[in-house]
Amino acid sequence: MSTTRRRRFALIIGVIIAACGCLALGWWQWNRFESTSGTFQNLGYALQWPMFAGFCVYAYRKFIRYEEASPEPPSTAESLTEVPAGLLPERRTAPATSDDLDPALREYNAYLAELAAADKAQEDQNRTTA
Repeated sequence: MSTTRRRRFALIIGVIIAACGCLALGWWQWNRFESTSGTFQNLGYALQWPMFAGFCVYAYRKFIRYEEASPEPPSTAESLTEVPAGLLPERRTAPATSDDLDPALREYNAYLAELAAADKAQEDQNRTTA
C-alpha cells in the first residue's frame, strides 16, 4: 500500500476543510455586499470564492487520477542521449595575442612574476612546525 493511500483520509479532510472555508468566505463576502457599505468588489469576491472551493475538489480528483495511473515505461528509442551538433551556438575563441606585441604588458607580467616569487620565498621562510 502506497504512503499516499494511507494519507488519503487526511487529504479528504483537508479538501473538505479548504472547500468549506472557501464557501464560508464566499458567504461572508455576499453578506458584505448586501450590507450598506458593500461594493461590487464584494460581489466579485462572493462569486470568486465558490470557484476556489470547486478548484480544491478538482485538484484533489486530479491528484487521485495521477496516483492511480500506472507510470509509463521510458522509451529508449525516442529519448535523446546527446546534444546534436549545431544545436548550441559555437563558443568563440579568444584572439591569439603575443607578449611581443606589447612591451609594457611583457614588463608588467615579469613584475608580477617577481612579486609572486618574493611572496613564495617569504612564505617558505615563515613556516614553522609545531
